Amino acid sequence: MKQNAQRIMPFATLAILACGGGGDRNQRAVIQNRGSDTLLNVAQAWAEAYASVNADVAVAVTGGGSGTGISAMINGSVDIANASRKMRESEIGLARENGVEPVEFIVGYDALAVYLHEDNPIEELSVAQLQGIYGEGGSITRWSDLGVSVPGCGSDEIVLVSRQNNSGTYVYFKETVLGDDAEYKLGSRDMHGSKDVVDLVENTPCAIGYSGLAYATEHVGMPCILVEEGGECVTPTVATAVDGSYPIARPLMMYTAGQPQGAVKDYMDWILSAEGQCVIVERGYAPHTETECA
Repeated sequence: MKQNAQRIMPFATLAILACGGGGDRNQRAVIQNRGSDTLLNVAQAWAEAYASVNADVAVAVTGGGSGTGISAMINGSVDIANASRKMRESEIGLARENGVEPVEFIVGYDALAVYLHEDNPIEELSVAQLQGIYGEGGSITRWSDLGVSVPGCGSDEIVLVSRQNNSGTYVYFKETVLGDDAEYKLGSRDMHGSKDVVDLVENTPCAIGYSGLAYATEHVGMPCILVEEGGECVTPTVATAVDGSYPIARPLMMYTAGQPQGAVKDYMDWILSAEGQCVIVERGYAPHTETECA
């Protein structure tokens, strides 16, 4: 068992980036951080800000999706996995088989917004309508089915923009909007990253997509979401993510292989501090606890 634990130990915390001649003062530890594209934006901002907090540590950030980051954490090739969904039981089981006990840190919250082209006149959508648009067997395939005509969308066809199935955003939207036992409708354009979804919707009048609130631009629309007829239609904002009133808000996680130690622990402590949490607020997410930022 001891040999197995050595085999899966993340190499990244031990990695050294040489910056010149020979002494310790010219070397930096490197923390490898990979996963969720939803968190990529803020993870890069954290890494950049931390360089001025501790110049002896470099944080290397890559995306690829929540599943990719979690797999890398399990096999020991990264120190921290970013995830916009919780680890599955199967992933936890695989980790334990490899001698890894995953530790979850909630680092913030995100409102998962539905995006429309800026010329689309729709201002609100219900969960039932989203099920009809995105769900397998759903009957809503044209914008006229929703009683609107979209300028620039001559075909009237709804162009579905989604994420690849290794994405935590893909999984969370499926579970929360479509339902655990439901499947996505075939024929969607499945994008690699959160920003790619918004970019495509911004340039495609017929399109609808879903992505993190932090990737919103002034050239897309974000309808409020209605859970049931007669209820309140809630707009995705940082405030509605924090208070839980927005129905498609979710926690954002970081996972480590066991309790973090050394440079990784210091980094995680800083992320969860007021200074680190103000970075996530600046990037359009909600903090994990109430935080006063200038």
